[in-house]
Amino acid sequence: MTPQKRKTTQILLPNAIRPTAKGIYDAYPHFGVHGGHIHEGYESLVEYIAQHRTVVVDGYVGVFWENFRNGLTVEFKKKGIHATFINVAIAQKKAREIDTLITPFLGGDDAIFGTRTTLDIQDFFDVETLKTLEPDPNAAVCILYGPGAALCHWKAPLVYIDLPKNELQFRMRAKAIANFGADAPLDNPKEMYKRYYFVDWVVLNKHKQQLTGNIAIIVDDQRPQQPYWTTGACLRTSLKVMSENFFRVRPWFEPGPWGGTWIKENFKQLSQEVPNYAWSFELITPENGLLLADQGRVMEVSFDFLMYQDFENVLGEAAPYFGYEFPIRFDYLDTFDGGNLSIQVHPQQDYFTREFGENFTQDECYYILDAKDDAKVYLGFKEGVDAKQFKGELQKSQQNATPVEIDHYVHALTAKKHDLFLIPSGTIHGSGKNNLVLEISATPYIFTFKLYDWLRLDLDGKPRPINIERGFENLDFTRTESMIEKDFIAKPTVLNQGKDWKIVHLPTHKQQFYEVHRYEFEDALEVATDNQCHILMVVEGESVRLTTKKGVQQRFNFAETFVIPAACESYTLTNEGESLCKVVKAFVAIEKIRF
Repeated sequence: MTPQKRKTTQILLPNAIRPTAKGIYDAYPHFGVHGGHIHEGYESLVEYIAQHRTVVVDGYVGVFWENFRNGLTVEFKKKGIHATFINVAIAQKKAREIDTLITPFLGGDDAIFGTRTTLDIQDFFDVETLKTLEPDPNAAVCILYGPGAALCHWKAPLVYIDLPKNELQFRMRAKAIANFGADAPLDNPKEMYKRYYFVDWVVLNKHKQQLTGNIAIIVDDQRPQQPYWTTGACLRTSLKVMSENFFRVRPWFEPGPWGGTWIKENFKQLSQEVPNYAWSFELITPENGLLLADQGRVMEVSFDFLMYQDFENVLGEAAPYFGYEFPIRFDYLDTFDGGNLSIQVHPQQDYFTREFGENFTQDECYYILDAKDDAKVYLGFKEGVDAKQFKGELQKSQQNATPVEIDHYVHALTAKKHDLFLIPSGTIHGSGKNNLVLEISATPYIFTFKLYDWLRLDLDGKPRPINIERGFENLDFTRTESMIEKDFIAKPTVLNQGKDWKIVHLPTHKQQFYEVHRYEFEDALEVATDNQCHILMVVEGESVRLTTKKGVQQRFNFAETFVIPAACESYTLTNEGESLCKVVKAFVAIEKIRF
């Protein structure tokens, strides 16, 4: 078989995992499946497939499809079964034709940004050729495989091969895979990612949504030598239980040019063979997965399966507004002993929809989970900044690699633990060094216009893309330090309290469609969802024990993110530590939705 190809220092998902001890961050959170429903290896897959004369194997871009075919072939030969394979790619349009088709969505020469495609997966295929793909009547088993295989509408069981987004990107960086419909990988991984984000993922996610209810077998391809799989029935049952109780996605982590030491020192399951960790995708659902574990076996499925099946359970009152899109994200920005983030701005709503085809823009908050004494956050402009002069300075810096005295233009505030800084789109901002920021935000996550990046290079030794023109089309120069101090720093107020607990409101900006509360308690606290999805994180204390209305229990440790779906109805958080526990909660405020 083809050797595994991935370019990363990150550890491949272990074959078996155990929960961490109380208080210790768990990088492999999982949902327990019981009864021997998770299987491993090509041999067990062939035992299932061999029961059928025809099988359709659909799945995601980035899967090592020929490796998968070869693995099955070996096992079929062992059993003396004559199996034939048909690759649905033979019905795809030519790569040059597909390139022409997708060009309008790729943003031209823009290094990062395109526009969400309006194409469907059928647009990548020749319809007449698809009609000619028929089972081989002479084979004991005939397998039609590849992304889009289900378009042929064979009356056969559907096997779906999934691949986590982090592993897809590790393969992309190794040039081991190509984009959907491309003959070969592109030289520039950033160009490949742009095509994945704006075209491939949009098209294939829509296709996946249409298939979810019909999947007979789902396979996790991230260990190509040893696939793990379960039945569609097991998947759907597991998702249903999650949607009524709780879930925690599998986070993933990336180094960066400004990255810090906090995550590396505190999350011990992670690889230490990295210069730093800059990001943790705690809950960035377009790229996260869900782990299923049973009798020592573990597999991953992409998060969107949960939304496709049970978005109304998950989102409750917010479901009509967001549909299959999970609305809120949590992620870490680690600058401990690192560097400042770039000075940046996010697109305002009208611009965002017009330019990128997205539904709602990247409105953010910085919750300071930890900070050193000298930590600060850049937020808003100094009074009296001349926009033309500032732009000239930035352009000069970009052209001549000359430094900009950012403190002459951008307001800086001292950052302390548990502060919440509000960053609605259009606001100039950036974290300074020596912060661990919990970024609470609307879900969009790549739409950052960098204005100044301190003259540093990316980890690949190349300059990071700067977007001065786009940035100045979105900057709000009325957001100066007087306004920032008044309206862009959350002023905590107590909503309710008892003998050993209180609920604190950290008000967000009127432009942001979510609100933030903090539960502070010594013993236990019972909470009603009120038909809203709650996104929570333990921000102080050792750990909490969650008990849902249905009696399902789970421990969550310091710094872990977890989600209570609206359909849970109510839950209890019990402090497992000796000191005060604090849990941050974000949720959609229906009355603030403006899109």
